[in-house]
Amino acid sequence: MKNGIHPNYRDVCFVDLSNGFKFVTRSCAPTRETITMDDGRQLPLFKLETTSESHPFYTGQQKSVDTLGGRVEKFRNKFAHLTIKK
Repeated sequence: MKNGIHPNYRDVCFVDLSNGFKFVTRSCAPTRETITMDDGRQLPLFKLETTSESHPFYTGQQKSVDTLGGRVEKFRNKFAHLTIKK
């Protein structure tokens, strides 16, 4: 590999700000802060607004489109008078 052309690929700790969930993975994400992990490692810290631990889609709290009042039926009723007449 050539020196100086590759990004800094290293272990990074990602923290969900909404619930404090932490996970470590390898990344090139730029960081300015560091965090000391439970095992004593000092890792770069990247803060996230939401992760799979807090997003409604992954936690099962998202509402299904089918249960939001029959949008298709409302559309059909609203535009029923505009059907093409043969």
